[in-house]
Amino acid sequence: MRIAQPKPFFFQHGKRAVLLLHGFTGTSADVRMLGRFLEKHNYTSLAPHYRGHGVPPEELIETNPDQWWQDVLDAYNELKEAGYEEIAVAGLSLGGVFSLKLAAQFPLKGIVTMCAPMTMKTTDLMWSGVLKYARDYKKIAGLSDEQIKVEMDDLKTKSMPGLDGLQSMVQGVRDQVDCIYTPLLVVQSRHDDVIDPNSAQIIYDEAESTEKELQWYEESGHVITLGPEKAQLHENILHFLESLDWQE
Repeated sequence: MRIAQPKPFFFQHGKRAVLLLHGFTGTSADVRMLGRFLEKHNYTSLAPHYRGHGVPPEELIETNPDQWWQDVLDAYNELKEAGYEEIAVAGLSLGGVFSLKLAAQFPLKGIVTMCAPMTMKTTDLMWSGVLKYARDYKKIAGLSDEQIKVEMDDLKTKSMPGLDGLQSMVQGVRDQVDCIYTPLLVVQSRHDDVIDPNSAQIIYDEAESTEKELQWYEESGHVITLGPEKAQLHENILHFLESLDWQE
């Protein structure tokens, strides 16, 4: 059985553009419903895939944060080249970290961070997460238990050097949060078991934005965009976007 791969999307509908960024081991599927919701309200949205994401995990472990960041820059430039001068960014988890990194370097209309970490687990714990993702990927792909075991045993003999870079990149972005003045919405789920939820307070407290808000969601887990409060999340993000000083 061949797994149906999610694909990046570019929903063009209106002059206001929002770059949507997924998390580590995630795909554009994690932000697709948000993109469709924004499209209905006259917003254009673009969601790239980072290299190694949405493909077999054996490809993921060969990639690194510098490549993923370049993919974010390429997506931002794709919007600019398509004629979108005013761009907001909304990112889930690692995508939220990239949103802050982008805001520290480029003029943006607004930033939404969703369950974005300001600290990272040890590389051993992150590698365990990669292995879990790999096993889940292979199950969804319809591989037999025997084949999964063979492939997982092989994967366990390897490593992902990029995880060291991921830790240092997140720390580097945290050190830049106080350079951010862009309007900011910080979203955090109460039942996040992937990152430290206190990261949200760090982002909110350290950003220099005069327009900023921290929203807690009481019923959601880490992938808040697919959780039980996604409809409310959509409305709150739209409300934030509508509050920005768009020129058109």
